[in-house]
Amino acid sequence: MDVIYADSSILVANKPAGLATIPGGWETDSDSLVKILETDYGRLWIVHRLDKVTSGLVVFARTAEVHRSLNMQFERHAIKKVYHAIVIGSPGWDDHTARHPLRINVGHSHRTVVDNSQGKPSETTFKVLERFNGYALLAAIPATGRTHQVRVHAYALGHPLLGDTLYSAPETDLIQHPALHALSLEFILDNKPLGFTAPYPKDLEEALKKLRAGH
Repeated sequence: MDVIYADSSILVANKPAGLATIPGGWETDSDSLVKILETDYGRLWIVHRLDKVTSGLVVFARTAEVHRSLNMQFERHAIKKVYHAIVIGSPGWDDHTARHPLRINVGHSHRTVVDNSQGKPSETTFKVLERFNGYALLAAIPATGRTHQVRVHAYALGHPLLGDTLYSAPETDLIQHPALHALSLEFILDNKPLGFTAPYPKDLEEALKKLRAGH
């Protein structure tokens, strides 16, 4: 497991796609990031989570006091999170803020949907980093933390994530899961600003390499 940083207060890991952050529902005995890390590091407190299909940074608290501090920052949206995503199509803008209200856990597939009447306020700022033939690499900066938020906002803008078949993307041989990576986290701990960055996983690097080559 790729542990980016660990001290007596926090542990920051680079989660691989395909591994749940925590056990969920009927999968209580299955592997999860927290279960694997606790084997070596002892008790960890859950601060936030990533979708099972998403790679990237996850921070855990190692004391109840730090857990309270980080939870408050997440609730106030004071923690800056940046994701990188490959989307289908080339947006007609260089940066755009999506504010579609979202309602989670809809239907048998537990999708998140845009719902203008019952959805909760949600906001994601997208910035185009690189354009390819029929695709683009975006930075996504969510101001709120709804389930599947980046994925659904990209889809609602007409640019679903590469490999995100749950949100209408076609199957592809470029990558076997949604092309979404939690790249960086910034927060305050003991009155000190902290920031962490996680390198891309190999499959995302390979997908970008092929797109740059004109795949």
